[in-house]
Amino acid sequence: MNHRQFLLASGVTLVCTFGGVVMTPAQAAERIKIQFWNAMSGELGKTVQHVVDEFNASQTQYEVVSVNKGSYPDTMMAAIAAFRANNPPDIVQVFDVGTATMMAAKGAYVPVYELMAKQGIPFSTSQFIEGAASYYSNAQGKLVSMPFNSSTPVLYYNKELLEKAGVQPPKTWQDMGEVGQKLKAAGAKCGFTTGWPDWVQFEQFSLWNGIPYATQDNGFKSYKNVKLLLNGKPFVDHVADLVQWSKEGVFKYAGAASTNATPLFNSGECAMYMDSSASLAAVKAGAKFPFGIAPMPYDANLKTAPQNTAVGGASLWVMKGVPADHYPGIAKFLDFLGSAKTQSYWAKKTGYVPVSKAGLGLLKAEGYYEKEPGAMVAIQELTNKPPKPFTMGIRLGYMPQIRDTVRAELEDALAGKATPQQAMDAVVSKGDKLLAQFGQTAAQ
Repeated sequence: MNHRQFLLASGVTLVCTFGGVVMTPAQAAERIKIQFWNAMSGELGKTVQHVVDEFNASQTQYEVVSVNKGSYPDTMMAAIAAFRANNPPDIVQVFDVGTATMMAAKGAYVPVYELMAKQGIPFSTSQFIEGAASYYSNAQGKLVSMPFNSSTPVLYYNKELLEKAGVQPPKTWQDMGEVGQKLKAAGAKCGFTTGWPDWVQFEQFSLWNGIPYATQDNGFKSYKNVKLLLNGKPFVDHVADLVQWSKEGVFKYAGAASTNATPLFNSGECAMYMDSSASLAAVKAGAKFPFGIAPMPYDANLKTAPQNTAVGGASLWVMKGVPADHYPGIAKFLDFLGSAKTQSYWAKKTGYVPVSKAGLGLLKAEGYYEKEPGAMVAIQELTNKPPKPFTMGIRLGYMPQIRDTVRAELEDALAGKATPQQAMDAVVSKGDKLLAQFGQTAAQ
């Protein structure tokens, strides 16, 4: 894939101190500066800066400079433009749905496993938790990018409303309708809502239930001849359930992201809420009632369920074309990010899961999960069963556009403009055209 193809395949329409070292001005001036472009703003941006400050204080040779480049799509597009101008950043944070584009751009990045081996830093896929490691690995199981901010969907529930209705969080989708009706009968305005419906109700639905989203192991096997499988019975039945529950008031659709879904739960309107495990901070800040966290429901009609979820969020890519003397510092920084101490801090501060087993082990040793048992749910989902070739994640080209299509067709089904089967057939028809286009581009 050449520079122009890299830009096209990306989808142009894509919508901390533990202890410090005081440096003298002369020492600071001698440092090699490493540009770290990311999409972390607000409190997350402050946490990233804290971690960067800790690394900078831990040694005297390198200075990582954290640069916020806007949204995930903005950050990725900025990196692509900089690469084409022969002035790339050293490290760039790329969201999960940009992974296929990055992997297809062979000349744009240095695989992390190669970088670490060359720098003599112990590094293997086995150091990372399942679900995070598998998503960013190549066909040989080696990490191409560094897992960073990783999350997976969970079910938040209002303990007071569920207790009043005399119900438990539904373990299966078959239980959801009955539980939702009992909640409404007990006074809840809505049974459940969802953030990121395309990600939670389709992508993670497929993984958790152990059914493929697309052929070619969801793009992990090959980018050529990939076909979506979203018009199969499990998906169509799921859409039919959502449509029926929407009519009954059991389910309330809240739009594309979490912007409206989180307030529906935090206000007490919806008794349950499916969203990223990294929404924990927002729920803690907004919910004025005791809440719990449970695993996502699974389809009891499928013998493959529950299987495993995969990570959302983003990973860190090392770019080609930067000065050679930067790479040792890049490797040291990535090693620092994966350390137990950094991962423990990051998970506790942000709600993201610790991506390294060392970080998970330290959190357990610190008693974190005894204090925050809900935080363990995401780990349990990601590691529920060893991933199958098609449950390592969904790594397709033009994934942002496919998500837009899924969401639009779901909305048509909910509005009665299309039957569930018609909606999913439309997703497959439109999505397969995008996948064919990406397959041709990635192969060049």
